[in-house]
Amino acid sequence: MSVNKEVKRITTHILQEMKNRGEKIAMLTAYDFSMAAIVDNAGTDIILVGDSASNVMAGHETTLPITLDQMIYHAASVVRAAKRALVIVDLPFGSYQGNSKEALASAIRIMKEAGAHGVKLEGGVEIAESVTRILAAGIPVMGHLGLTPQSIYKFGTYTVRAKEEAEAAKLKEDALKLQELGCFAIVLEKIPAKLATEVSKSISIPTIGIGAGQHCDGQVLVIHDMLGINKGFKPRFLRQYANLFDVMNDAITNYVDDVKSKSFPNEKEEY
Repeated sequence: MSVNKEVKRITTHILQEMKNRGEKIAMLTAYDFSMAAIVDNAGTDIILVGDSASNVMAGHETTLPITLDQMIYHAASVVRAAKRALVIVDLPFGSYQGNSKEALASAIRIMKEAGAHGVKLEGGVEIAESVTRILAAGIPVMGHLGLTPQSIYKFGTYTVRAKEEAEAAKLKEDALKLQELGCFAIVLEKIPAKLATEVSKSISIPTIGIGAGQHCDGQVLVIHDMLGINKGFKPRFLRQYANLFDVMNDAITNYVDDVKSKSFPNEKEEY
């Protein structure tokens, strides 16, 4: 069932109003036209074209290998489907770190070539110059703190971040900095719920949590995870809303059996 038949594009301004009145924000990933059309039709507020495409679409172990060209291809496909949701695109690894000129060029390509509505960057104070440049060009920026998968080799693990006081203090400082620079929202990934609650209360822009508890202003999950397409990936923060792996596997097995047994196609399915 579609939640909202009246198609009114979600904007960063609407997201801010949602936080102000305490309405939660629903965000999901999508990487292709068909899936994005379903995600959009169901009433999702934000579609994230995540660099998680590197894992779920391309089979890489990390998010690092995906290129800017590949992200633009995925983003353009999603934008063509999204009538209501705000479409935000991850700037992939290597397209913005350490070079604010390159960061701006990358963001402009995503906006121009994919028709996206904004970009997401991982990191805090260390990417301030890139964030400032992109915002100065009129491109909305979403921040991303906590577990930042593009830094996986620095962390060496995908475990919960900011459990120690020093890292928690830096995360709070980074969140305030990103707000001050002009980010419209911040993703908080895999941090203690108590810290996420504190951050969500201390800043006026929306926070979107993934493994960060119920007191963020919104939530995000990877579509393949929440639909149960990825077999075996079941972190604590994931609620699986369907078991599509088995549904699809059964359907395809039946098809293969029908072809082998010559029962497909039958006479009714011929011309």
